[in-house]
Amino acid sequence: MRIPALLTVLLSALLVSCGSDPKPAPAAEAPKKAAPKIFDEWRRFPKENLIDTKVVQTNLMGKPFMPGGTLARYKKGKVEFEMFLAEFPTAADAAIATLDWKKALDDSKLVPSFGGAFGKDSGRPVFVFPKNKWIAGIAGLPEKEADTLARVLAGQIQ
Repeated sequence: MRIPALLTVLLSALLVSCGSDPKPAPAAEAPKKAAPKIFDEWRRFPKENLIDTKVVQTNLMGKPFMPGGTLARYKKGKVEFEMFLAEFPTAADAAIATLDWKKALDDSKLVPSFGGAFGKDSGRPVFVFPKNKWIAGIAGLPEKEADTLARVLAGQIQ
């Protein structure tokens, strides 16, 4: 009587141990890469008519394809406008973001002299261009005036 009972216990233990392998613990999630610190690039903007600059941590100019960057506000007489500047990891990334800008702007057109684009964002004129691994732009001025200021801004970008 003891042998069949012992045999039953051993067989039960053997069957329990033959179950599927325990699932491995889920791998720890890879730590999220911290976004690079955004610096105030105030020194790169023209100083004439400058009101202030502010650092925007993400989605500069409200665009999801833009990283953080610096936004400079200007006032010349009654006209208020902004200049912006954002650094990308590579020049190719900046060029791709320029194409994203071109798609996002209404009535956009290529500006060959800059490799940039001019169009309207919610009815407001925007001129945007890449320079190395940077994207710079001017919002709130007609194309001709924006082009003139963009040349000054481009000269400050390395």
